Amino acid sequence: MVSHTSAKAIPLHQVQTQRLKNKKRQIGLIGGTFNPVHQAHLIMAEQVLSRLGLDAIWFLPDNIPPHKQKKSAIDANYRVEMLKLAIEDNDDFDLNLSEIYRGGVSYTLKTIKALQEQHQDIDFYFILGGDMIQDLPNWYKIEELLPLVTFVGVKRPGYEVASPYPVIWVDSPLLEISSTQIRKRCQNHESIRYLVPKKVMNYINEKGLYQDES
Repeated sequence: MVSHTSAKAIPLHQVQTQRLKNKKRQIGLIGGTFNPVHQAHLIMAEQVLSRLGLDAIWFLPDNIPPHKQKKSAIDANYRVEMLKLAIEDNDDFDLNLSEIYRGGVSYTLKTIKALQEQHQDIDFYFILGGDMIQDLPNWYKIEELLPLVTFVGVKRPGYEVASPYPVIWVDSPLLEISSTQIRKRCQNHESIRYLVPKKVMNYINEKGLYQDES
């Protein structure tokens, strides 16, 4: 078991050196409901890709999130289509629908095990905002998950740069954008321009998404 006092942040230069020696592909995973995807998601992914020198980032939309109780989301088909539109102009970004296809609650442990079986030539880095890093002790079978993936924490104001588990910490431009905020603005018929990619904004407007949320 990992000690809750002895774990330290993983130095960025150490990660980059290990990557150069490693013949496996290095893929970052950024999970979430993406309800909807927004600019902060994309900036976070790009910064981790660049700073860690990863080969690609895979966006991993969940089916039912395990960490937020009573959180509802629009149909997965809409969320997936918005992700496709958001990342289509970036060759380093891709979409992985493992959790959507599996159905049920999207436990990261099950996802990582399945991905490792399918892609034995890849090392995976799981990307989280600083707020979610603080919640890691509550994750499903976290001690079993730790040896399987490297966690990357993106620093956020108001959250301590610390964890009981090994984490690579990455700086990123800070954008206080949330999917909740965007949905609320849609409900109130307020502009979401520049909060989401233009094609995502157009898709939301064309489909009339988030208009009836209470």
